[in-house]
Amino acid sequence: MTTTSFNVSFVSRINKKNKETANIFCRIQANGQRVEFCLVKSIPKDSWVSKKESFNHTYKDFRKTNLFIAQVKSKIIDIHRRLTLEEKLITPLILKNHYLGKSEEKGKTLSFLIDYHYKTQNSVLSSGTLAHYKTTQRYLTEFLHQIKRVDNILLKEIDYKFITEFEAFLRTYQPTDHQRTMSHNVIMKHLTRIRKLLNLASKLEWIDKNPFDRFPITYTKVDRGYLTELELKTIISKEIKIERLCFIRDLFVFSCYTGLSFIDVNKLKPENISLDIDGEYWINTKRQKTEISIQIPLLPIAFDIINKYKNHPKAIHHNLVFPPISNQKLNSYLKELADICSINKNLTFHLARHTFATTVTLSNGVPIETVSKILGHTKLSTTMLYARVLKQKISSDMFDLRQKLKSKDSDSNSSYSVGS
Repeated sequence: MTTTSFNVSFVSRINKKNKETANIFCRIQANGQRVEFCLVKSIPKDSWVSKKESFNHTYKDFRKTNLFIAQVKSKIIDIHRRLTLEEKLITPLILKNHYLGKSEEKGKTLSFLIDYHYKTQNSVLSSGTLAHYKTTQRYLTEFLHQIKRVDNILLKEIDYKFITEFEAFLRTYQPTDHQRTMSHNVIMKHLTRIRKLLNLASKLEWIDKNPFDRFPITYTKVDRGYLTELELKTIISKEIKIERLCFIRDLFVFSCYTGLSFIDVNKLKPENISLDIDGEYWINTKRQKTEISIQIPLLPIAFDIINKYKNHPKAIHHNLVFPPISNQKLNSYLKELADICSINKNLTFHLARHTFATTVTLSNGVPIETVSKILGHTKLSTTMLYARVLKQKISSDMFDLRQKLKSKDSDSNSSYSVGS
């Protein structure tokens, strides 16, 4: 792994017990990480020149000590150059350990594990999944800095206590990009990623056992949002004169009638649409998230939306069914769409997938097995999260039951009377 940034410098720190003396530290920086270790202890604080990173003539043996510092810097640079040529993983801690003569096998660190995971899984995991791991890494770094007061930690030092303290840190952490603290399920997601990392370390025999073996990962059931039939009809029939919002509305409605996620809609190609032997058009593609093949029969409204954009210049240029758009922009515009349509719900693109599962299919009597197949789920239990028995459906089913029972009663001319 090549380094995008690398630097070796020397800094002085005043001793807490003796304010007239200082310690000189070597600081190694690489790829946004850093590590420090002490080189010279208890020197007169006035004998160090910070700008020159060297001792002045007032320090005894200043020539000899300055030569030592220059040799330290030269050796670390040589180690960095060698590891780069050998295409080895480079972190500040690895450089420090090489300089101090410590074997990497004596103790792998959390940063080393994270870097190794990224290096080996970069071509395996999706960009979205890798981004989630990066977010977890960021929280781990902040936890180490704020709570543990360290830049890194050995894997063998990660125990049950570390996990519980990190969980507590996440529960009180206030993100800067939004107002709300993390929900229980979001915290469990971060812990699940760390558990997977430590499982990897265990399989590589870098640790004896995974401390998560005794730590329970629990998720709370969440009532997934969806649009009612009336709300969906409101969005479809609303007259919108803003072109970009018309496009966003079309993509959202298309997902409501196909169940496709944002990434799958955004990468849908014309060759994924074909005429089947039943005389109907179908979508034949793979889910980006799971690589599961899915076949979706096109309902009339979804087919009309495809035809609307088949001659769009941007769609043609990118060989896509729809002009490409970022998920961030799309969800931002959906908030505007919700306001225009007076829908008091957090309108996100994933809500369309929930709406397809609940309002469009299950509530209209489509078997859950069929819905599961269309959604590309590998387990029926996953589809069950979307399966709501709506009050309207219950009323309709019970009305049918009443009619059947009434018909049977008429045929048998029997009635139930309460005994005295």
